[in-house]
Amino acid sequence: MEFKHTAVLLSETIENLHINPEGIYVDGTLGGGGHAKEICQALSQKGIFIGIDRDREALTAAGVILQDVPCTLHLVNGNYADITEVLFNLGISSIDGAILDLGVSSYQLDNPERGFSYMNDGSLDMRMNAEDPTTAFDVVNTYTQKELVRIIREYGEERWASRIAEFIVEARKKNPISTTFELVEIIKAAIPAAARRDGPHPAKRTFQAIRIEVNDELGQLERAIDHFIDALSPGGRFAVITFHSLEDRIVKETFRRREQPCTCPKEFPMCMCGKVSDVRKVTGKPIIAGEQELSENPRARSAKLRVIEKR
Repeated sequence: MEFKHTAVLLSETIENLHINPEGIYVDGTLGGGGHAKEICQALSQKGIFIGIDRDREALTAAGVILQDVPCTLHLVNGNYADITEVLFNLGISSIDGAILDLGVSSYQLDNPERGFSYMNDGSLDMRMNAEDPTTAFDVVNTYTQKELVRIIREYGEERWASRIAEFIVEARKKNPISTTFELVEIIKAAIPAAARRDGPHPAKRTFQAIRIEVNDELGQLERAIDHFIDALSPGGRFAVITFHSLEDRIVKETFRRREQPCTCPKEFPMCMCGKVSDVRKVTGKPIIAGEQELSENPRARSAKLRVIEKR
């Protein structure tokens, strides 16, 4: 399959990064290179772009897309949570801007071999990095019922988590659950028919939960945000695009903590902890897609963009 991914909130992201043509910019979730191409085209020969992705196929595809850009290009196969190490290895002490687009690429969703989608039959994989040890098959077939309830409820925000976990455990007693469609049928059986009539596909939340668990998505995000902010030069901006409430909550709360770091009790007449803000929010409420973008790319419907600037 051709690696393709429509970059969401593209113009809004580029506008809010305030790109310096001679600056250093990082895309921690390179994907199909949509945001990266626009950033690179705004850079001069003195500019530097660093693209990071766990998926080697994404890096290969982005390398083709970015082959004629004017700036210096570094493509890194790795985890964006390791941004401090990545910059150290490149001999870079600070950056002028960065972006994280936390959405799963269209290629990953639509390729049955990757096992991300409940709409295509394929093996239960869901790894963004094919070299990672844990697959969706491992989660579905080896986690205890209690563990399955926890991740489906917490990461999928699924009200039927207990029934789904129970049905999974009963089904795997007979045979291992090895394909996406096998799991979809189990989920459908677990959710009462009346509850399946409205809302999204009945498997959407559970698949999201398993994908987050397989790739440690929330843990990585929590570790990464502070590292990215710490790497920014004064005036540098950090843009994050989220696609569900769990991600957005982490971004929003971390940005708030960095902007309002004081830990003193509210009744104190003045700050005694000495913690001083080193950032300012560029966006108050998150930026969302407009009607034109939604008509062209329905997957942008849940996207939210938040931007912060280093003081």
